[in-house]
Amino acid sequence: MAVRGDGSVEVIEVAGRAVRITNPGKVFFPERGETKLDLARYYLAVAEPLMAAMGGRPVLLERFPNGVGGSSFFQKRVAATKADPWLTTSRVATPNGTTADALVAADLAHVLWAVNMGCLGFHVWPTTAADPEHADELRVDLDPGPGVTFAMIQEGAAETRALLDELGMAGFPKTTGNRGIHVYVRLAPRWDGYAVRAAAVALARELERRRPDLLTAAWWKEERGARVFVDFNQNAPHKTVFGAWSVRANPHGQVSTPFGWDELARIEPRELTLASVPARLAERGDPWAAMAAQDLEPLLVLHERDRAAGLPDAPWPPVYPKMPGEPPRVAPSRARKQS
Repeated sequence: MAVRGDGSVEVIEVAGRAVRITNPGKVFFPERGETKLDLARYYLAVAEPLMAAMGGRPVLLERFPNGVGGSSFFQKRVAATKADPWLTTSRVATPNGTTADALVAADLAHVLWAVNMGCLGFHVWPTTAADPEHADELRVDLDPGPGVTFAMIQEGAAETRALLDELGMAGFPKTTGNRGIHVYVRLAPRWDGYAVRAAAVALARELERRRPDLLTAAWWKEERGARVFVDFNQNAPHKTVFGAWSVRANPHGQVSTPFGWDELARIEPRELTLASVPARLAERGDPWAAMAAQDLEPLLVLHERDRAAGLPDAPWPPVYPKMPGEPPRVAPSRARKQS
């Protein structure tokens, strides 16, 4: 990797490409004054585990052209240009069937190209561009609602690990870059997104059975109370999740950081930033290095057990078409008023 420039444009030689970083001194993160070039250098520092986590996957770009505090928008459609004919894209679909050509994180040059476009957040598909029909990741999203503390999220993550261990499955945690924790389960590429979501529903329901005081699979907010929501719908087909090692658009540049289970009780998300994570990685290595493909069947067995017991499907997000076996998409309080 080499960097050259005159202050108005920096050119980074990476992955066999010359990637331009325009306005490199533009401040993106006001708390410490980190710039667009600082963000590019951060991704260079975490390149190996970053590409292990999202390399070859389509990504949805969350763009802040003027940095944190400026206007933002999501960009799904990307096209190669005369200036950058090498950009790799992949056809992806939305829940309503609309298609788009999304950027593929084919190598670090593609990541830095997105950084130059003001990307503060890579939202990553659970499929690879090479095999869009099979989801090879189940993502357990432990979502903090009102009244939920981070200590409760940590406890929920410990319960998730215990269940996965019992099923003979390995989960790998990361902070979300905000207040939650994600636990990733890498899968053999054998199942589509519908099967993976069904497995996630079963996992959420089983966690709720075991710790109803702490965890809930209730889709409707009015039924959750001050409990950790296990958001199974993060595994719905075509759903993206904020990527590992990706920097959030907040003033201090918080990072969605993988960590080891031995760190769960002491992890402090607010301390994991683009300023601190590279040194942490150099000291500790990649906590997800041992991630390997595994079988989804133990969770699908739980799913079939729930179906045999008469449980319907859980509600889908409103942007998805009505699904077979899905209950009415009406909040319970509203349903009572209509009855």
